[in-house]
Amino acid sequence: MIDKEKAALNPKKQWAKFVSVLVLYLLFLFWVKSWWGLLVVPFIFDVYITKKIRWQWWKDAEGPVRFMMGWVDALVFALVAVYFINLFFFQNYVIPSSSLEKSLLTGDYLFVSKVSYGPRIPETPLTMPLTQHTLPLINTKSYISWPHWDYRRVKGLGKVQLNDIVVFNFPAGDTIMSEPAYQGNDFYHDAYTMGEDFLAQQNPGINLSAMTTLQQRAFYEKAYATGRAYIVKNAGTYGPLDWRPTDRRENYVKRCVGLPGQTLQIRNRIVYLDGKADKEPEKVQYTYFIKFNNITAADLLGERFDDLRKDFEISAEDVQSLSRLHGYDVDRGYVLNNAVLLQYDGYMPLTKRAAAELKREGLVKSMRPVTDRDLYAGPYYPLNAFTGWTRDNYGPIWIPAKGKSIALTLQNLPVYERCIKVYEKNDLQVRNGRIYINGKPAGSYTFKMDYYWMMGDNRHNSADSRYWGFVPEDHIVGKPLFIWWSSDPDRKGFGGIRWHRLFNWVDNIR
Repeated sequence: MIDKEKAALNPKKQWAKFVSVLVLYLLFLFWVKSWWGLLVVPFIFDVYITKKIRWQWWKDAEGPVRFMMGWVDALVFALVAVYFINLFFFQNYVIPSSSLEKSLLTGDYLFVSKVSYGPRIPETPLTMPLTQHTLPLINTKSYISWPHWDYRRVKGLGKVQLNDIVVFNFPAGDTIMSEPAYQGNDFYHDAYTMGEDFLAQQNPGINLSAMTTLQQRAFYEKAYATGRAYIVKNAGTYGPLDWRPTDRRENYVKRCVGLPGQTLQIRNRIVYLDGKADKEPEKVQYTYFIKFNNITAADLLGERFDDLRKDFEISAEDVQSLSRLHGYDVDRGYVLNNAVLLQYDGYMPLTKRAAAELKREGLVKSMRPVTDRDLYAGPYYPLNAFTGWTRDNYGPIWIPAKGKSIALTLQNLPVYERCIKVYEKNDLQVRNGRIYINGKPAGSYTFKMDYYWMMGDNRHNSADSRYWGFVPEDHIVGKPLFIWWSSDPDRKGFGGIRWHRLFNWVDNIR
């Protein structure tokens, strides 16, 4: 049978197929600059020309073997194809949270281009397709840590531009608590806050602003060590500490509001770059205190206001946040201005247009934006320094650029310490008030990578660079091109499909 099939083949056709496939394959190898792939060429030649290897031996078998192997063959091909496409060309991404609302909504599915910024050669190549880091159901790692390759990015169509919406790996996601309930937490944030709370209880009235820089550093080092030790000791609750390579960390999506080499500052909510105010996104959203006019939050969730919520994309999560002011925030001690408890029913995130519409409809008696003096929302990056910065008044902070140097001092070291020590893998220590990098005294440092500043458009409800710092270039995943599907989590069935959002270009969301 095999000989007859060989005889029936047209040699010219087979050579034409072989040459076409070989040219495409060689172009791909040239693009990714990986000539180890030439080892595959003899096998491609055999598939089309010599046919010495019986690649589909199972077709000669009878009964269940042929049936089973047919499915295995199709499944393996599909998984390899998906892995290859996701790795080098594009992948799907779903918006899991409200941090970019109302520009991108929870339930938007994005077509993310890897080619726009250039795909990364995987650091952990042995992974199960269609998974990020964990196998479903059995809750184990979906990748093998060895081999582990250094960061390298293939040339793409361009670089990250200001105000691009970008998908990237969570920078603070290297160390994690392995218990599933805590895997999404920022370990460093939890360690510092636990440690600070413990030290504050031991030393009531502690005043960080009155300390010297060295004293502050000692305090934060002790706070982190204390919090970390507590998490390790309570592994039954948090799970043993684990580590994830860069390309296996959680995928985040935010807007790039600061580029390498720029100096960023936030003044009264407005982002300034090199002293010039950046244009806010059209649907930027802030949190407003609200005093209702003869309605309640429950009424706002009712059928009467269904059209209003739909028109202004006000989610159930937005409305439910109203209850926090008189509940969760009070319980946790987050209310800094107790007068707001008497003046307002609650607070919720709104765009300027939605806020104006609530006023126009006569649904609210009074409304004003939440400020830094009303509610506590910290701590902010850097976690190991006292800066006095807040989410609405932050910086100035210089964003590191590849090949650029900065003079290092004990005052600015906390801002750049993670870049130098963790992302660029240097040994950094402070001994007797002096900074040492790789064992040598260091008065400056030259960065090896570009860094970016990412923020959500839902400015008061976004865990972003204000909380965990810079995004290194090796964490950049890709650029969302368009929304290919959108479903409202608050509505079921066809009524929950956001038809007007389908196939909207993300670049048009500015």
